[in-house]
Amino acid sequence: MTPLANILARRIEASGPISLADYMAECLMHPKHGYYQRERVFGQDGDFITAPEVSQMFGETIGLWLADRWIVMGRPNPVNLVELGPGRGTLMADILRAAGKVPGFKDAAKVHFIEASAQLRALQAEKVPDATWHDDFSSVPEGPSLVVANEFFDALPIHQYVKQGGKWFERSVGMVGDGLGFVLTQPAAQFALVPPHLLRAPDGSLLEVCPGAISTSATIAAHLAAHGGAALYIDYGYGISAPGDTFQALKKHEFTDPFTEPGKADLTAHVAFDRIAEAAESVGAKASPTTEQGAFLMTIGLGVRAQKLAERASDKSQERILGELKRLTAPDEMGTLFKVLAVQNPALPAAPGF
Repeated sequence: MTPLANILARRIEASGPISLADYMAECLMHPKHGYYQRERVFGQDGDFITAPEVSQMFGETIGLWLADRWIVMGRPNPVNLVELGPGRGTLMADILRAAGKVPGFKDAAKVHFIEASAQLRALQAEKVPDATWHDDFSSVPEGPSLVVANEFFDALPIHQYVKQGGKWFERSVGMVGDGLGFVLTQPAAQFALVPPHLLRAPDGSLLEVCPGAISTSATIAAHLAAHGGAALYIDYGYGISAPGDTFQALKKHEFTDPFTEPGKADLTAHVAFDRIAEAAESVGAKASPTTEQGAFLMTIGLGVRAQKLAERASDKSQERILGELKRLTAPDEMGTLFKVLAVQNPALPAAPGF
C-alpha cells in the first residue's frame, strides 16, 4: 500500500467509510502524498497530455477569443484574466503571447491563477511570473473578468449513487479485504443535487454529482453578472446528464485501478456541462449552448492558423502542425470527447464559436 493508502485505511478503520469525493480530494490534494504534489504530472514524461501541451496553437486561439470578448466589453482597464487549474502555465503563456498583440490588452490584463498546489504554483511562476495566486475564485478582485478553465472541472471530486432493489445507495470507499474499494452506504446530503428526473432510472443505474463544479460555476457566474465579463470552459464530458460511471484513474497515459496506488494516479470524472450551465444561469449569467471542441476551435480560426504556419514550414514541421491540428479537432482524437461552454454577462453579444 502507498503511504496515502495507509493513512486512508487507518481513517476508515477508525470512523467508517468515506465518500468518493473525500477519497478523490485526498488522493489529488493531500499536502504530502497527493497526486498534484508530484514533480511530473503533465506531458510525455507524466501521466497525461492536455491540449495546451499538444500545441501552442490551442492557447493562441483561445487568447484571441478572450481578446475579442475584452473588445466587446469596452476594453476595460484593468481586467482580471483568470485561469482555473493552470497546470504548468503553458496555456496562459500562449494566451498572453497572442492576445498581447491586441492593442491595449497586455497593459489591461492582470493575471490571476486559481491553484491549490504549491508545486504547480512554482512551475506556473516560471512562465507567468507576474501572476497572482488564489486558493479559490472567491478572492479574485471585483471588476470585469475573463475566465478560462481547461481540464479543471474534471478533477473536482464527485459523489456516486447506485440503485438497487428500488433504493438509492451512495458508492463510498471502505476496506475491501486487505485494500480499499467501493462499499455501499446511505446517501449523504449531496444526494439532493441529483436531478429529479434521473431518480426514475432503473435498478443497476449509477448517477454522479459534482458539488464543486456546481458551486464554482455559480460563484464565477455571479461575479460576471455583477462586474461584467466572460468565461470559457473546456473539458471532457457530456452535454446532458445521464446515468453512467465515468470515474477513472490514469497513470503513464494508461487507465488503471483507482484504488491500487492512491496518490500515484490522476483521478477524474466526466463533466456534466448542463449542470454547470444551469448553475451559471441561476445567478443571472448567460450560458451558451455546449459544443464540441473540434467544431469550436475550427470555427474560431484554428484551421486558418495551422494553414498559415504550415505554409512557411519545412516538410517535417508541416507534418507536426497538421498532426497537432488533428489531435485537437478530429472526432477520433479530442474533437468530440471534449466539450466547450461559454458563460457571460447577459449584456454581452453572443460568443463566437457556438
